[in-house]
Amino acid sequence: MTHDQTFGSDDPELPMLDAEQAALLRRLAAPHMREGHRYSLRDLGHLCRQAPVERWPEVVAGHFARLREAGRGGEGREELLRGTHARLLPEDAITPDLAGSMRYVRKAADGLVLAYALDQPTSVRILTDTDVERAGAKELAEAARANLMRVEVRHEEIPVEGGAVLHSLYGDSPFVASQALYLAQAAHRATGESLPAEGALVVVPTRHNLVYHPIADGSVVAAVNSLAGYAMRAHGDGPGALSPRLYWWHRGQLTSLTVIDDVERSFSVQPPPELLSRMKSLIRLAPAGRIRTRASGAAPDTGEAARRLGESLTRLAGDPSGLAGVFADAVTLAHARCADDPRAAHVDTWDAWALALQLGTLLFTGGQPQKCVLGDAVEVEVSGEGVTPPADVRAWLDAVYVAVVCRDWERVERLCSVPLELLRQDDAVDAYVVHWADTLRAYFTRQPMDAIVPKLLAAMETSVPQTLTHGPEAFVNHIDYQPVAMFHRIVAGDHEAFGKALSEALDGHRAYWGDAPAPRARVALGPLAMASLARGYGFPVPDELPYLPKYLLDGQRIEDVPRP
Repeated sequence: MTHDQTFGSDDPELPMLDAEQAALLRRLAAPHMREGHRYSLRDLGHLCRQAPVERWPEVVAGHFARLREAGRGGEGREELLRGTHARLLPEDAITPDLAGSMRYVRKAADGLVLAYALDQPTSVRILTDTDVERAGAKELAEAARANLMRVEVRHEEIPVEGGAVLHSLYGDSPFVASQALYLAQAAHRATGESLPAEGALVVVPTRHNLVYHPIADGSVVAAVNSLAGYAMRAHGDGPGALSPRLYWWHRGQLTSLTVIDDVERSFSVQPPPELLSRMKSLIRLAPAGRIRTRASGAAPDTGEAARRLGESLTRLAGDPSGLAGVFADAVTLAHARCADDPRAAHVDTWDAWALALQLGTLLFTGGQPQKCVLGDAVEVEVSGEGVTPPADVRAWLDAVYVAVVCRDWERVERLCSVPLELLRQDDAVDAYVVHWADTLRAYFTRQPMDAIVPKLLAAMETSVPQTLTHGPEAFVNHIDYQPVAMFHRIVAGDHEAFGKALSEALDGHRAYWGDAPAPRARVALGPLAMASLARGYGFPVPDELPYLPKYLLDGQRIEDVPRP
């Protein structure tokens, strides 16, 4: 993914001024520079741009007077600990003549350094090595972080095109943007919500604001484009310009996604492979309703969903190429029906599950036309002939889960004959998902247990958080992995451990979805399939459990499903 744009003027330090204005400012600043005050002119350029040219000498003199006042130093240890803040600065702010007395300054990210700044009544002074030594390096680091995170900020949510919501933290303090160093704490303080394990996209165009987007759903692509463009524009507006780059905050580290070509005077956004993988996975998961997003906060209209599905189903009779999408919609409707019918007692609910069973099997295994029914109004023949099965492991798992819930073992076996090579082509999932699919394929095609167990262990070993590079950690832990843990207890024949695994799966489902009315929140599909399987082996599974519709779990709602 790239996002290219040219930038700049002839003077890279003063892009906000034209060539004539930049030359004038440098002439006015030269006498002060000769006095040894060699600071970046970027902030001064923004100040001058906002003032009439005839006032520039006064603005320049006042600026350097404040710098001289701030540079006197000599504060006591307690004053330093009380007033020092961690602060992000542009990398070029630490000029060669300053670097020798500020060896403690470290790089925070491309284009940014972390320094300590003493907040004084009329100015802000960047500390020197002598100051750090006087205060104590460890004590100063702790105080600087604590003082920074006490800085008051205002919070605003900004919806942008593409469904993304940006969070803007802003204020009068020159330390606001520096809170990006500790973004998880800053975000929680401002919103009351934690950042996802995948982190956030963040920009710090000026010292007075930072804007971030949690990497939580498929809107991340829209956020990349919006944030990258905003950072470039706002950085040029100043004052207090900090960085025009887009960063990925992840596990306490800032990684630049912006690549700047100084020769071509252009920039592009180039996420690293790990982030690209996560983004691709989120793009697949979010529209399919598999993960909790802002969009999942609205209850679906099942009547309207059924009407649209009926129309799509009718079109399939003449053109089966849209089978993948219609199957996904059928699975969604099957879940949604259980909102009003949590026990799956009604025929409309069963019809939706039966339809999902038929379409999922046709999608992945093909087959002759068969009668598909939805309500009283739709009855069509749908064929799987000529349909290319998608390289979509989670869709395949949905089809298998639905077939297990419906106790259609012939269709389960057909689904498990799908070549593993096809499922391996899915590049939007972590390795454990493919290993899990391979485990089910081996199990339902009656391979020996010596062949099944290594596949199951591979699924378990590759699902730990430190190995994940695609799926959101919370989704994997609470939702996606739970059927694996339950199946492990089934093949071990451990009734007590299975009961605990089932309880943990339902607790995880509740913890992840909360009170969201999204269709996937209504039924824990994977655990329902594993609980249905376990009941067939005599495992004690209670009839009344949340997220497991009673008459699907005990099989009493199961009816014959048409075949070719």
